[in-house]
Amino acid sequence: MSVALHTLPNGFRIVTEHMPGLQSAAVGVWVSAGGRHERAEQNGIAHFLEHMAFKGTRTRSARDIAEAIEDVGGDLNAYTSREATAYYARVLGADLPLAVDVIADILLNPALDPAEIELERGVILQEIAQMLDTPDDVIFERLQERAYPDQPMGRGILGSAERVRAFDRGDLSGFVAEHYGPERMILAAAGAVDHDRLVRQAEALFGHLKPGPRREHAPARYAGGESRAEKGLEQVHFALAFESPGYRDPDIYTAQGLAGVLGGGMSSRLFQEIRERRGLCYAIFAHADAYADTGLMTIYAGAGELSGLPMIVADELRRCAGDMTGAEVARVRARMKAGLLIGLENPANRAERLARMILIRNRVPGIAEVVEKIDAVTVGAVRDFAGRMLAGATPTLALYGPVRGAPDLSQLRARLAG
Repeated sequence: MSVALHTLPNGFRIVTEHMPGLQSAAVGVWVSAGGRHERAEQNGIAHFLEHMAFKGTRTRSARDIAEAIEDVGGDLNAYTSREATAYYARVLGADLPLAVDVIADILLNPALDPAEIELERGVILQEIAQMLDTPDDVIFERLQERAYPDQPMGRGILGSAERVRAFDRGDLSGFVAEHYGPERMILAAAGAVDHDRLVRQAEALFGHLKPGPRREHAPARYAGGESRAEKGLEQVHFALAFESPGYRDPDIYTAQGLAGVLGGGMSSRLFQEIRERRGLCYAIFAHADAYADTGLMTIYAGAGELSGLPMIVADELRRCAGDMTGAEVARVRARMKAGLLIGLENPANRAERLARMILIRNRVPGIAEVVEKIDAVTVGAVRDFAGRMLAGATPTLALYGPVRGAPDLSQLRARLAG
């Protein structure tokens, strides 16, 4: 398998990876326009625009879009994240040109019909209501907001109901004009793909676009602190986070190693101590989320009552800096490599990785290079990283549910300090 990258004169990039033996392909356009690129009054507009992608173009109705892909047995979808919006499809290799044509039509010719905007506004308001009824969604929204207060990185992807009710056609088309320039778009495809043929089609569809104005988003500013909300639920939801490396930081693999040892599976410390040994919760895990310039190491648990759970989490974090074993780190390295390699057997995951790496690094690291970096994670490096993380900035604590009696951030910090 080999990665091929081509950049059109206007900055539009095409990146592909041919996967021998596959009959299908995944293809999409990733746009460097997500939640962190919104101004405060625009919060939620990137997601709203993604919803409007399937509501019709100047040449296709919403039904035409759906049938064009489903008539050939394919799937079409989209998502919005903090750093990008993606429009993608999975089809048989022979139908790749059709999928690219539909995606291009969605991006270049959106109808943004006012009647459809009103219909989709109601759908998004229902999505917001559903999120607010899902406690483990709410707590991560609160955690992000407290970790990065008063800035785009801390605001939710969906936006508030008040903002969503106010958006109109001009707001949506203005966001497109501001952020959907060719230099911020990447056409990525993996599977049964002919790179040269895809480049020719991209030139025909996107080559006429003019580059947009250069815009830089503000760097993320981690702050930390506490969010505590009393709610009549059956469970208390607990999340504790620390600032951790972004994708460009060489410590990203070390951070992922620490998250794996802490709460990356059934053999992890938190799972074994808190669920298996003490039976204090059903769900508990840790993960290291990364963005271009920052990241969050997050521990989450949901329990009928917190009891001593937060203090046990603090104890396990502190212990990681002192008594982590080589066997634990070796196990996590194996899980990281298996997760990477198994995931990349799916062309959709591989196309997404291509686009994400081009967005972040403007190159796609080889799999062997990534495996080598994972293999270079040592027990000493993970212990040292844990120690530096605990000695660094203020953690972020979020509590949601029947939280009376739960420790506050100052108590947790004292416990972390030992």
